[in-house]
Amino acid sequence: MTALELVARFELLPSRWFPPVTVVLGAVADLLPTGDLWSEIGRTLWGWGVGLAVAAVLAIPLGMLVGSVEAIYRALRVVIEFLRPIPSVALLPAAVLIFGIGSSMKVFLVAFASFWPILFQAIYGVQDISPGVKETARAYGLGPVSRFMRVILPSTLPYVATGLRISSAIALILAVTSELVVGAPGLGQAIAAAHTAAQIPTMYAFIAVTGTLGWLLNTAFQAAEARALHWHPAQREKAVV
Repeated sequence: MTALELVARFELLPSRWFPPVTVVLGAVADLLPTGDLWSEIGRTLWGWGVGLAVAAVLAIPLGMLVGSVEAIYRALRVVIEFLRPIPSVALLPAAVLIFGIGSSMKVFLVAFASFWPILFQAIYGVQDISPGVKETARAYGLGPVSRFMRVILPSTLPYVATGLRISSAIALILAVTSELVVGAPGLGQAIAAAHTAAQIPTMYAFIAVTGTLGWLLNTAFQAAEARALHWHPAQREKAVV
């Protein structure tokens, strides 16, 4: 931050487009008491949260099913590998045509982008269970429900948690991108509006708020993962370190 401040103060870059860090922080301070900032954050978080929740509700059970049944995995593999590489941003025109410019379009894009990491982590989690563990569960007479609750679910949860954390960052990126490109309400729209009005410090202030929001969400997911999976060996190793 000191380097950026000096670059701006000595005008090594055009000061009109690269204001000093202190000026940007001042713009952030000016925004904090206003309701506009918090309403934009709320709109972005709403699209982020709903889209991520939709992705999780669909991807987790489907991933566990696909990972558990080899025939289903083979049947769906081609479809999954076809859809997964499609950039979510490339679906923006179609999403606008179908849902219009608003929250539904944002939720769709967020859900589509967030779906894949969660799905594949759930599949990998089930497939990574040792065959010996499964055979031991059968040998002890555990039925399908008991095997799922005592073997499959605990073994898959760490993978799913990782998928959710990865998708959380992707969801925020897509939420802000849809707002920035299409004009859906939220932080992205605020960034674009400040740029259009040549309010450069305000533009950077909204960018800084967006970055801070992403960091806070990632930190929250890491803390929730550590708390929920405190029994897992990987979390115990982190605690020891």
